[in-house]
Amino acid sequence: MIENEIRILFMGTPEIAAATLRALLSHGGARVIGAVTQPDRKKGRGMRLVPSEVKTLALEAGIPVFQPETLRDGAFENELSALDPDLIVVAAYGKILPPYVINYPKFGCVNAHASILPKYRGAAPINRAVMDGETETGVTAMYMDEGLDTGDIILTLKTPIEESDTAGTVHDRLAVLAGDAMCRVVDMIRAGSVPRTPQPEDGATYAAKITKEDCIIDFTKTAREVRDLIRGLSPFPGALTTLPSGRLLKIIAAVPAEGHGEPGTVISTDGAVRVACRDGAVDLTEVVPEGKGRMDAASFVRGRGVFTGDVLGVK
Repeated sequence: MIENEIRILFMGTPEIAAATLRALLSHGGARVIGAVTQPDRKKGRGMRLVPSEVKTLALEAGIPVFQPETLRDGAFENELSALDPDLIVVAAYGKILPPYVINYPKFGCVNAHASILPKYRGAAPINRAVMDGETETGVTAMYMDEGLDTGDIILTLKTPIEESDTAGTVHDRLAVLAGDAMCRVVDMIRAGSVPRTPQPEDGATYAAKITKEDCIIDFTKTAREVRDLIRGLSPFPGALTTLPSGRLLKIIAAVPAEGHGEPGTVISTDGAVRVACRDGAVDLTEVVPEGKGRMDAASFVRGRGVFTGDVLGVK
């Protein structure tokens, strides 16, 4: 046993959480004693039960896994007392933690949130930051309280959002930063000095969960706004428009382009699907036609999926 070792209960669900757990598992001074994650969910065409990325990793590492349907009304109180963690680390768990969980560990309950708080509190900070055309984001390590991502800040690690980035590429970088941030917090606790900076309300924004309505492309917006929406929703859930047939077309990638025309009009199909916006145009370069797989735009054009003069987005 390492001297001054911190016994950690980890709570998280998707890949960004698994990356954080992976970092803690390899970090000296951190001993993960259990992992709490969402129940297995039905996915795919066969609707088979699929475990979360955190559950898969925890089982591989021989860590006990807990999947409570709810934490409310003391539902997890007995397990929490039996585990008796020094610290709870949370990363994209997906459920609101009640006070008895937040207040249990002697070193507190800390969260890795994928934004530079107080901006983009809430469920979809990565998507929203890219969709809004932000040029920087990061991971904030914070003490949890009963508010929504409102707790005191411990540290923030930042990364630029490049023009070529998508929500997917930003996610992958933030996953690494989240693990780094939580390992640094463990080191601070072991050293006996953890800063706490209250969040200012000035500049606070909320990153609401992405809905289908958020995914609909409005070509009457500027080319930059359209492209930011597309890359902010790529690769998942994907920006959407409609073909003249009424069928949906998911857009995975787009780049700025020269051209003008009535917004939504396909003005060229030479190598990409060029669509006019309020100012300028965008080249749609990767798409997913309804009922089909992902393909480059040239293949979609060759398959007679769209023609010059078509108008996209008309219901």
